[in-house]
Amino acid sequence: MKDMLQSPTRRQLLSMIGKTAGATAMYQAMTTLGFASESTFQESMELEGAPPGASIIVLGAGLGGLTAAYELRQAGYNVKVLEFQNRGGGRSWTLNSGDRYTELGGEEVTCDFEEGNYFNGGPWRLPSHHYAVFHYCKKFGVEMQPFIQTNDRAYLHRTNHFGGVPQRLGDVKNDIQGNIAELMSKVVNVGGLDRSVNTEDKEKLLEGLKGWGVLDKDYRYRASNATSKHRGYSVLPGGGLMPTETPSKPLPMSEILDSGMWSDIYSNHMTYAHQPTMFQPVGGMGKIGDAFTRECRDMIEFNAKVTKIHQDETGVTVSYVDSNNPEGTVKTVRADWCVCNIPLTVLTQLDINVSKPMKQAMAAVPYDTSYKVGLEFKRRFWEEDEWIYGGLTYTNMPITQIAYPSEDMFKDGTGVLLGAYGFGATSYKFNTLTPQERINVALAYGKYIHPQYPKEFRAGTSVVWHRIPWTLGCYGIWSESSRKQHYDTLCSIDNRIVLTGEHCSHIPAWQEGAILSGIDAANRLHKKAKMLG
Repeated sequence: MKDMLQSPTRRQLLSMIGKTAGATAMYQAMTTLGFASESTFQESMELEGAPPGASIIVLGAGLGGLTAAYELRQAGYNVKVLEFQNRGGGRSWTLNSGDRYTELGGEEVTCDFEEGNYFNGGPWRLPSHHYAVFHYCKKFGVEMQPFIQTNDRAYLHRTNHFGGVPQRLGDVKNDIQGNIAELMSKVVNVGGLDRSVNTEDKEKLLEGLKGWGVLDKDYRYRASNATSKHRGYSVLPGGGLMPTETPSKPLPMSEILDSGMWSDIYSNHMTYAHQPTMFQPVGGMGKIGDAFTRECRDMIEFNAKVTKIHQDETGVTVSYVDSNNPEGTVKTVRADWCVCNIPLTVLTQLDINVSKPMKQAMAAVPYDTSYKVGLEFKRRFWEEDEWIYGGLTYTNMPITQIAYPSEDMFKDGTGVLLGAYGFGATSYKFNTLTPQERINVALAYGKYIHPQYPKEFRAGTSVVWHRIPWTLGCYGIWSESSRKQHYDTLCSIDNRIVLTGEHCSHIPAWQEGAILSGIDAANRLHKKAKMLG
């Protein structure tokens, strides 16, 4: 109790601001007090000097496997890639008009969008600090454009709050800032920080809080023209004899807090990985996988389903069949080394002779589940009717979020929304639905945010990752204890086999993790191969 009554230190103060008001408020306070800095890190590799005639078999043409294949061939190895699907890129996957695939259970998923529209079933955005992705995209000529992660014109929606009416994110965030600033100014003014903040810092902090929270002269957050310049007006400023602008009314702080919006507005998407500016490839995320595939095409054998991986002291023999005819002839290929990019959910079901610790590590990483539903509409009503250009809307309904396209803005005609995207328990429920039922559910919930849905809907498609045969899940899940116990083993070279993929990284679920694991695996395998001659 005594500790609770003491004034906080600067570090504790910043921590409290971060937990209470989010990363932006903490950064503002850090800047005011003279803290905060940035750093960058870049790296590329140039392998050379492979042992004469040395060969490598790469299993899986995902980004981790293709990165390793590309770099190892550059070093002089004879490289062959076996890929289960009829395309490369793995989860770097875009569904385009006319595409179709069959999921577990035999249901066919189609994409009947108009030509030029697309849906990213897997990754859909790139943090600006994912330097490895951009290194290869630049090298392979993949054009980038900004991805709009945060848009204050999008909505926060709660079925049991605000009368069920979607609220503009900017309104909610400004009201949070204003109320937090008012509370903090009261603490400062009554001397609650005197032990840790000197007079000069106190004046700076008060001035900063006043500007950040748009407080009045008495340090109160109230409806005014000043607050409306931040959160918007109930009647917008006009010209001529149009009606005079009217300040908007802030939301009650108690209702904002009760809505449980912290995870949506701050915790989830104000992280380092989601800081602006984010990017996306022009034409869909699959353009990255397409570029890697193009650069490695002559090394890849498609429709190759691996059935057995056997290593001995001198090499690795891989057995495989045609994935379109699994009962057909079994083929084999042998190489000095093997880079295995097969997802662990599939790899643990294969006949592979690795060490007991490696098998335990492979079995220790479950895969998360995730669902996505893409909805095509006859017109871009979110732009035309609601002035929303990119960004995400958050809801407590099972669809979780709606994302608006960052491309083709102001275009006439059709457009595609990410109409549902989530993980966890809700994802398992989506997994039980048929492809058409997923679309129906996304439409049924989405109309409570956008009533234009029923009239404007044209076509839909979806991906539920636990029903995708070649991955059986979305990405590898590590706990602190499992990583401590098994991660180094999973990434080690087990005699003549090394694993790669996002599961072999500290950035699971991101393409950066897959590519970095491919770089690292190629580098370590090359060193070992040169050492053994």
